Amino acid sequence: MIDVRRGSDRYEGGEPPTGITTRHAFSFGPHYDPDNLRFGPVLACNEESLAPGAGFDEHPHSHTEIVTWVAEGELTHRDATGAATLVRPGDVQHLAAASGTRHVERNDGPGPLRFVQMWLAPADPAGEPSYTLVRGIADSTPYAVPAAGAVLHVRRPGAGERVAVPAAARVYLHVVRGDLRLDGGSAGSADGAEELSPGDSARITGEGELELVAGSPAEVLIWELS
Repeated sequence: MIDVRRGSDRYEGGEPPTGITTRHAFSFGPHYDPDNLRFGPVLACNEESLAPGAGFDEHPHSHTEIVTWVAEGELTHRDATGAATLVRPGDVQHLAAASGTRHVERNDGPGPLRFVQMWLAPADPAGEPSYTLVRGIADSTPYAVPAAGAVLHVRRPGAGERVAVPAAARVYLHVVRGDLRLDGGSAGSADGAEELSPGDSARITGEGELELVAGSPAEVLIWELS
């Protein structure tokens, strides 16, 4: 099954007067939707925009694997594990909140900041918090989150290039930029394919031999879920 969710249908959140704009793909905070709580271990996929000087003051998390991908600008991150970093486009940031931690996220740069933050539920929420930052991850280098039974694939196809979608029990994909076509599986031929634009996502269950075809230079985040 292929379930496409459009970026225009995301729940709007944040605090625009303070420079924070958020668009939620899943039930989140006051936007409660009992039919849209999670997809496998994926609990949230938030598109965040912070104006210069804006940010989230210190706040707590627990029992969550938090993976962040910066699309534009630089994210200032500090947390209770002692990490204090600048996260830039191409980096993968992973905060394992475990039994509990706190962090700060800000845009201390001169320009706009856009990032995608994804929350996954670990099979075992116990343990000590940890922080990982991978600089400049390559397309051919998957990033595994074993605690949630998940692997992140970052793909940046050029116009006309094809990307194979992992044939996993579940796949969640999010389009960061560019236009793509999802071909194969029960989507059928090109006539029945799904067209995807920035902000769109797809929840894929029990499909094989799927491909993404880029109509323009693109960037897409693909979660392979067990």
